[in-house]
Formats: sequence, structure tokens, C-alpha cells
Amino acid sequence: LVITAAPYGPEWIPSDFPEDIPVTMEDQIQKAVDCWNAGATVLHLHVRELDGKGSKRLSKFNELIAGVRKAVPDMIIQVGGSISFAPETGGAAAKWLSDDTRHMLAELEPTPDQVTVTVNTSQMNVAEQFDFRDIAGTSMADPDNFAAYSNMIVPSTPSFFEEHVRRLSARGIQSAFQFYNINSFETVERLMRRGIYKGPLVCNWVAIGGGMDQPTIYSLANFLRAVPDGTMLTVESSMRNVLPINMMGMAMGLHVRCGIEDNLWNQSRTEKMGTVAQIRQLVRLAKEPGRPVANGKEARE
Repeated sequence: LVITAAPYGPEWIPSDFPEDIPVTMEDQIQKAVDCWNAGATVLHLHVRELDGKGSKRLSKFNELIAGVRKAVPDMIIQVGGSISFAPETGGAAAKWLSDDTRHMLAELEPTPDQVTVTVNTSQMNVAEQFDFRDIAGTSMADPDNFAAYSNMIVPSTPSFFEEHVRRLSARGIQSAFQFYNINSFETVERLMRRGIYKGPLVCNWVAIGGGMDQPTIYSLANFLRAVPDGTMLTVESSMRNVLPINMMGMAMGLHVRCGIEDNLWNQSRTEKMGTVAQIRQLVRLAKEPGRPVANGKEARE
């Protein structure tokens, strides 16, 4: 079982969960170490500036990647391909950066192991399945901010993602595809048949609604019927759907993801639950169906 940790949560601001959101570079590196020690072998990486906002400076990404490489050299570093979709100012549109800027992820130094890649432009309404209690007291409860995230779109046309995959592959960086439904998988399957991407097929099934798949066993089972054997497939969901979807994934031989980018709460919503605690929960639960947690070497294989 490979556990991906998503501890940086660019959609939140530090005051949303000050006990768990790292701000300084030292703390962001330490968060990666803590996730590794808890049992995660893949780090989904975003970067935060000292003012608490998600960074759009690739130099900061280089700094964090270098720091994590030094601190936990066996951890698989997966850079979020959005760079950061956090609004620059309150109420500003939550949006992904230009194609040219995102292509620069292929120029990161040191190179990450993976960069997430979305294929086909899609609605990304990350708020669709939020309960109002999920965001009460957070910056997401601000009406303008909520509207910005509700209306977010992921731009990814063939001219972008084909070139992006080529550039990443040329640098030895794996494309970690974000599959929102069977349609997006089929597009990547055609890329592979045409020789634009030669594998391995590393991907997430993203079940958060709002333009992406629905977090149900029916949707997951239908998706699994399409993907080939040998696919490195991680399940991903939102808020209190995260744990049930991860448990389904464990039972079906898939891999899991957790962290405050996806969820802030325990299942009873009685208290917030940090990324490290979420990882430890998955490590404990993995013992029940007999899914030993992978170490760094095993995850790379």
C-alpha cells in the first residue's frame, strides 16, 4: 500500500488550521519528514510563501524540493501541476496559471519524481460536496472565496497536455495523471498508443464531484474496469468522503491519499485532523485487510 500525503493545502490559509499548516520553509520541510515518519512514501507538494499564501514562484518550489530531498531522500516527490490555484487576493478568481508557466515545471531543479497532469479542460468545483459545517470558521466560508473555488476551471487542451507530457518525459519526470472520469483515462490511453507517453501509468482517480467523478463504489468499480492491469492507481476524494474512499481503495488493492489538502476533519467532525494523524490512521487500518505499507524502495518499484 502506497500512501500519498497532501499536507500543504493551498486552498486554505494558515489561520484555517494553524496547528497543522506549515508556513516557513523549515516547517514545510519538517512536515514532509513527519509525513514520511508516519508512513507516507509519496509527497504531493505545493509551497507556501511567508505571508501564508500559496507560492507561484518556481524558485520556492526548487528550494522546497531540495530541502525535502536532503531530509528524506527516499520520499517520492510529486509536484502539484496547478503550481498553486490559490487566489492572489480575497475574492479573486481561483484559477490555474498559464500554459507557459505550467510548462516550466519541467525545468524544476532538482527534478521532482512526478508532476500531476490533468488532461481535458474540466470544471473543478472543489466545493460542490462540502457540507457547510466542513468550512465553518474557515476562509472558504467567505462567500466570495467560496464562489471563486466553486467556479474554478482546469484548462488543459491537447496542445497543452501533449507538449507538457513530452517536456516532463524528456527530463525523466513521471506524469502523474489526474483522472476525473473514464473519458480522461481514454485520452491518456490514446496518448500511449500514439507513443506520446510511454508509461508507466501512474494516476489518481479523483472523486470530488463538481466536474469530476462521484465518490461511490459504483463509479470506482466502473473506472477500474477500464484501466489496464499494472496501473499505479491512487484514490482521492474530499472532506469526510476521504476515509471511506480510501478504505474502498485498500480493499480493492489500490493506493490511497490523505492530508489537509483533501480533508480537515475526523469522521465525526468533532475536531480537526492533521495530515500526520490521517496517515497514521491509514497505516493502522491497512493492517486489517492485510495491506502492508510500502517503504520508499517498494513504492518506487
